[in-house]
Amino acid sequence: MLQIDNGSPTKNCQGITRRTALKAGFCGLLGLSLADMLKLQARATETSRNKSVILMWLDGGPSHMETYDPKPEAPTEYRGPYGVINTNVPGIRIADILPRHARHADKMVFLRSMHHDNGDHFAGAHWMLTGRFGSNAANLPQMYPSVGSYIARCLGPNQPGLPAYVGLPSAQSVYLFPGYMGSAYLGAQYNPFDVDREQRYLGANYNIRIGTPRQLQSVLQTQGSTMQDRMSLMRSLDTMRRDLDRSGTMDAMDRYQQQAVDLILSPRARDAFDIDREDPRLADRYGTGPWGRYTLMARRLVEAGVTFVTVDMPHWDDHSNIKDGHGYKLPHVDRAVGGLLEDLSERGLFNDVLLIVMGEFGRTPRINTGQPGIPIPGRDHWGNAFSVLLAGGGLRTGQVVGETNSRGERPIRRAVRPHDLLQTVYRWLGIDVSQTFRDHTGRPHAVLDQGAPIQEILG
Repeated sequence: MLQIDNGSPTKNCQGITRRTALKAGFCGLLGLSLADMLKLQARATETSRNKSVILMWLDGGPSHMETYDPKPEAPTEYRGPYGVINTNVPGIRIADILPRHARHADKMVFLRSMHHDNGDHFAGAHWMLTGRFGSNAANLPQMYPSVGSYIARCLGPNQPGLPAYVGLPSAQSVYLFPGYMGSAYLGAQYNPFDVDREQRYLGANYNIRIGTPRQLQSVLQTQGSTMQDRMSLMRSLDTMRRDLDRSGTMDAMDRYQQQAVDLILSPRARDAFDIDREDPRLADRYGTGPWGRYTLMARRLVEAGVTFVTVDMPHWDDHSNIKDGHGYKLPHVDRAVGGLLEDLSERGLFNDVLLIVMGEFGRTPRINTGQPGIPIPGRDHWGNAFSVLLAGGGLRTGQVVGETNSRGERPIRRAVRPHDLLQTVYRWLGIDVSQTFRDHTGRPHAVLDQGAPIQEILG
């Protein structure tokens, strides 16, 4: 068993240094090719930036009627099981199951007129996460890069020694990992760095304590058999080394391989992922379940220098029993959002971190009679009108953008589409959406080629 330390790079009896062997394992872990690592060279001297994004992904499609766009005056079969609550912004009311949201509505923007008019989980997820219509249930492979991957590609991390894009516990959409949160033709190095690929897709009430990610703990102790595999890999790489050494390319590769190792082993990275360092009283604000704990980790990551973090909050496909199905999840979201906004404000990070809370679509405004085997009223898929929450980021908060009709069926004012939302995110980050990247066939594609930023919320 190998104990990794910070001592000098001593050789073993085969002439392979500990550092060299580690490089081989970590490059594979991070999906870095030779060309990919060379591309990191230009970023090594970049000045740090401050802006970052946290996406809470409510996979399965949360109901707008039970969250940010309740219709208390609608007929019974529409308005749903919850009441409404006044927020701290006069005139804005939301579902009464979200009291912490209500206390922080002045820090939020409620987009109530989002729509893409598609009820396919896969099509909706791809559209929301990439800003483009493309993949669907009949054609699952990701067609275009995700917003997180574009941000990783265009900006990189805010601080060295950290990944640009992290999935907590693992980035996914509709049971696909990374699904439409992946990099597509940008290259695997711009996929999210997942902290736990074994315990993932965790429900709100999943009974597990979330601490320092096991994937990071495991690098501190490596089984001997794994080490032998890595030594064998290094012997293969040494053949390539002899071919490339003449130009000095291998020196560059070594440096950027080491950056990949530093990403995991650097004190900055270790500290950022170690949520057990937090004061328990502060951590309790977020909640003790996986959604709250991973939201706390997200705050630590963006504070340390990660640019884009997604927190997976799945299981919203409540075709039956909308009352209890949404009812056990929403308090966890409410607590995580409230805790995050309080924490960001107290740390002076509120204007530098943009929070997005969304799923792939909403749910039917008219309540059904349940589904076979579960005859308890629920809601089906609805892409014709749904809500997205934005908070922080120095936006013009404390407002509602858009409006749906009296039954929540369709937008009647300031309709917004997924590409408008992502145009807003890119504009906020300073990313030029007209720049192009080539797909696997060599065809260039702009980051986005339609839509416009939501100007009324940009500070």
